[in-house]
Amino acid sequence: MELNSVLNFTVAQRFLHYVTIDTQSDPASDSIPSTEKQKNLGNILVNELIAIGLQDAHLDEFGYVYATIPANSDKANIPVICFCSHMDTAPDCSGSGVKPLVHRNYQGLDIALPDDLAQIIRMADHPQLRAQLGNDLITASGTTLLGADNKAGVAEIMDACYQLVHHPEIKHGTIRILFTPDEEIGRGVDKVNMEKLGAYAGYTMDGESAGNLENETFSADGARLTINGISSHPGFAKGKMQSAIKIAGEIIAELPHMLSPERTEGMQGFVHPVSIQGHVESAEIDFIIRDFEDELLKQHAEVIRETAEGVIARFPGTSFTLDIKPQYRNMKKVLDQHPEIVAYGLEAIQRAGLEAKLCSIRGGTDGSRLSFMGLPCPNIFAGEHAFHSKHEWVSIQDMQKAVETILHLCMIWEERA
Repeated sequence: MELNSVLNFTVAQRFLHYVTIDTQSDPASDSIPSTEKQKNLGNILVNELIAIGLQDAHLDEFGYVYATIPANSDKANIPVICFCSHMDTAPDCSGSGVKPLVHRNYQGLDIALPDDLAQIIRMADHPQLRAQLGNDLITASGTTLLGADNKAGVAEIMDACYQLVHHPEIKHGTIRILFTPDEEIGRGVDKVNMEKLGAYAGYTMDGESAGNLENETFSADGARLTINGISSHPGFAKGKMQSAIKIAGEIIAELPHMLSPERTEGMQGFVHPVSIQGHVESAEIDFIIRDFEDELLKQHAEVIRETAEGVIARFPGTSFTLDIKPQYRNMKKVLDQHPEIVAYGLEAIQRAGLEAKLCSIRGGTDGSRLSFMGLPCPNIFAGEHAFHSKHEWVSIQDMQKAVETILHLCMIWEERA
């Protein structure tokens, strides 16, 4: 079925609305969701889903949106599939007061963002723009991120829901919809009700370039290094004080530079200190550890330990502890056991008229953890670029192709049942 000629896309209009709603998550908060304002978008989505015709749409106490599109096929054995995106935006860059701008018929020129003219989106810095000539781009205005990560995915799923309801000729099985909070701070599926979801396979819409499907993520651990120094009055500190803050600084300085995010790419992992806090007597360094192989995570943790031991040895009477906590694991281990889930995703992308490309993510998605919770879940492009920054951008045409991909996936699962 040639979808593009029959669809009345609503994805851009939805996206332009969603990004104006502040949904930034907060890693320092212990509440669920971490910020109550994420529910503001959740309530809007529920109302829109009900208006589309998904009468079971609801927002639960933890900020998750659930909805169901009933099957319209006579086949009784179609597996239930789920489409998922996250509603929150990253705490790295302001998400308050987002003013989206549409740049029609992009021709490769620099884009100066009007609210801060020092913010310029250049093709030299964003080579993916070469594929966007003639397309319509959306950016923020220069003082905030845009929120395409992941409101592009939210808008694409919402538009797909609209299309499925308004085009009953698109045959499909039961489709579950899931919108999550707090993905950006690593808690996106902490409170997902898997029994309520009841799906066999899932697809997160949270990827980058059009045509990409990601079946592999980093495996991830968090590490906290606690340094125990020796406090003393600074006026009488000679030969006594051992400052935990200074020890922490030396440990960070002595970590191998080639194991840092700014020196790695492709399939290379890294060790990254993300925060430091403390005083003379005690200091803590929080790290994230990433690699595609679980065994390499252990090796990277040992690098932290050995570096700390070497530095601590120079400060008599001090000590440290290192606490490692698993965060998520490479979803490829699960997806390799269900090859049809990835294969159908690639076929859907091709049916949408794109060149399908299987990729790895130097990061994680909700699908990483969902896969290990019993829902094998690769990641499909949403068209988002320059995540977590003031230069974030997305193409309207790429979002429309993502909608088509979702619809083709629904049809493929029905056809193969």
